[in-house]
Amino acid sequence: MTPEAAMALCAEALKTTFLAVGPILAAALIAGLLVGVAQTVLQVNEASVSFVVKVIAVTAVLAVLGPAIGMQMVDYTRRSLESIATVVRK
Repeated sequence: MTPEAAMALCAEALKTTFLAVGPILAAALIAGLLVGVAQTVLQVNEASVSFVVKVIAVTAVLAVLGPAIGMQMVDYTRRSLESIATVVRK
C-alpha cells in the first residue's frame, strides 16, 4: 500500500465520522447553548433541565437523520470491505 492510499483511507474514515457525528453534536451544542442562556436569564440553576433538552434534541436529530447516517456508515463499511483485496498484498 502506498502512503497516498493510506492517507486516502484515513481521510475517508474521518470524513465519514464527521458526517455521521456532526449533526448529533451540533444539535447537542445548540440545545445546550440555548438552555444555558435561558437558565442564565431566568436564574435557574438546574442541571437536569439542560440534560433533558439535549436528550430530546439528539433524539429528534437521530429520528430525522438516522436512516441517512446509517446508510453512510453502511456504504463506508461496504467500500472498506471491498477494498481489502487492493489494500492487502501477499
